[in-house]
Order: sequence, then C-alpha cells, then structure tokens
Amino acid sequence: MELVLALGIGVLVGSGVWLLLRPRTYQVIIGLSLISYAVNLFIFSMGRLRVDAPPILGPAGSGPAAYADPVPQALVLTAIVIGFATTALFLVVLLASRGLADTDHVDGQERR
Repeated sequence: MELVLALGIGVLVGSGVWLLLRPRTYQVIIGLSLISYAVNLFIFSMGRLRVDAPPILGPAGSGPAAYADPVPQALVLTAIVIGFATTALFLVVLLASRGLADTDHVDGQERR
C-alpha cells in the first residue's frame, strides 16, 4: 500500500512539474493542480495509513495508536478548498490575459 501511494505521489509530482514547464498557461494551471493533489496525498499519508481504524476515540481501554489521526484529514480538506479557490482565480486571470494579449503563452509571445 505504501509503495502504491509513493508511486502515485511521484507520478503526480512528475506530471505536474512537466506541465509547469510547458509554454501554455492552461497547462501551467493543470500542473499546479496536480502538484497540489500530490501534496494533499503526502499530508494525508503522514497521518499513518490505517485500514479499518475508527476515526474517533472509543472506550478508555485502548491507546491513541489504535485510531486514525484527524489532523491531516482536516488539513487536506482545508487545502482542497483553498486549492479550488486558487485554481478558479488562476482561470479568471488566464481568461483576462488571453483577452488582452490574444495569446495563451506564459510570456505573452508566440514563438517565431
């Protein structure tokens, strides 16, 4: 399970970096989104991968190691909301830039 998660995070980061280096603004926005998804997965995995573990405390006889950590889950939920808002802002800026410059290149100029 850990290997699959690590490979998934690596593929997301690699694809995101590759898209960040592209000359089109839409590809840059998708690359930033992929990197943010990879960071969210990484933060979520820091709370230990627990299968069939209850998320809340139960009887007093068991210790806290038997339960899932809710802090990374709350951080990832907050990061998803902030990432959605940031992506929406980037898309508005992309549309305004494309309308003013008549191109969607990052530097505003077509290659000749």
